[in-house]
Amino acid sequence: MDFIPSHDPTWHLLDGEGGPHAQPVPAAHALLTLAQWHAVRDTWPAGLPVGVVLTPDADVAALAAELPRLALVRLQFPKWTDGRAYSQARLLRGRHGFGGDLRATGDVLADMLPLLQRTGFTSVQLRADQSVASARRALRFFAGHYQGDVARPQPLFNRQAA
Repeated sequence: MDFIPSHDPTWHLLDGEGGPHAQPVPAAHALLTLAQWHAVRDTWPAGLPVGVVLTPDADVAALAAELPRLALVRLQFPKWTDGRAYSQARLLRGRHGFGGDLRATGDVLADMLPLLQRTGFTSVQLRADQSVASARRALRFFAGHYQGDVARPQPLFNRQAA
C-alpha cells in the first residue's frame, strides 16, 4: 500500500481554462471528474497519464470501457462510516478488471487499511490526524482471512466437503 501526502506532488485536479466546468486541456497526471473525462475522452492523447475522481454515488460501470486508458481512479470517503467506495473498488477490480492505481481519499482512517487492501486499493491519502506508522501497523493486524478477497478470490482455508 502506498501512502500519498495530502498534497500529492504527482497528480493534480485539472480545471479547464474557463474554470472547473470548462473542458480541461490535456496534461500529464491530470485528475478529472467523471463529467470532464466523458467530455475529453475521445480527444485525450493516447499514452498521456490520466486519472478520474469518482464520487461515492457514481456508477463505476459508466467508466468500464475506458478503464484501460486510466492510470488512476480516486475514490472518495466523505465520512469514514460511508462504505460505498469499498463496493466501487471491489467492482472496479473484480468485475471490470481495472489494473491501475486505485486510491482512497477523504475521511480515511488507519483502522480502515485492512479492508481497503482487501477490496483492491493500492494507495491512500490518510486524514490529516492519522499517522502512516499506525496505518502500516494496521496492515499487519490479520495474518489471514476465511473469505476470499480481490487479491485471493478463493478462501484461504478451503475445506473439502465430507
